[in-house]
Amino acid sequence: MLGISYSSSDDTSLDQQTSSVSLWQPATAKWYDRREAVFIEFCIEDSKDVQVKFNKTKLDFSCVGGTDNMKHHNEVELFESIDPNDSKHKRTDRSVFCCLRKAESGKSWPRLTKEKAKLNWLSVDFNNWKDWEDDSDEELSSFDRFSEMMNNMGGEDDLPDVDGADDEESVDSDDERSFSAVRDISSNICVYSIIVAANIVWFWQQIYSQLTLNSKYEI
Repeated sequence: MLGISYSSSDDTSLDQQTSSVSLWQPATAKWYDRREAVFIEFCIEDSKDVQVKFNKTKLDFSCVGGTDNMKHHNEVELFESIDPNDSKHKRTDRSVFCCLRKAESGKSWPRLTKEKAKLNWLSVDFNNWKDWEDDSDEELSSFDRFSEMMNNMGGEDDLPDVDGADDEESVDSDDERSFSAVRDISSNICVYSIIVAANIVWFWQQIYSQLTLNSKYEI
């Protein structure tokens, strides 16, 4: 009778491979569509060993992130083709932002993936989503800025400016202007209050002087 034996080293090796595979988790991401490109943000803080591979019909992303050094890997079969040479990514302490330049500009993407499937790690970035098909004037301006930024790109951490990218800066500017306006109003109120208080003091001083004078003559 033929017997087959398995060594403990084989079992250990298999367990290590299985454990290694299970350590990889998809990174949470959100995306939105524009006339010239599709944008994906992988929401991983303090990422390290970031690897982004742009293929014509696929995006491959991996990194190590977080305080627990969790390994993340995402592979996406894209809805349409992209231009890998003009696609870029930018890493920050809060996320990794990817710009996928469309091979066919002006064609909207109703979804990111080739297959219509629900992915738990992927969601739509509604804060930046817009119906750009009905906004040709604004998108034309956006395209001009986009092209200029693309021509000025140097490294993998450079990324073109897009609609919504300056929202945070704009909000900060609005906050600064609002604060300045409130400060000016407060300053004016303070000056006005001092003037009113001075007038009230002067008024009562006049009354007191008049009463003292009347009392003197009555005596």
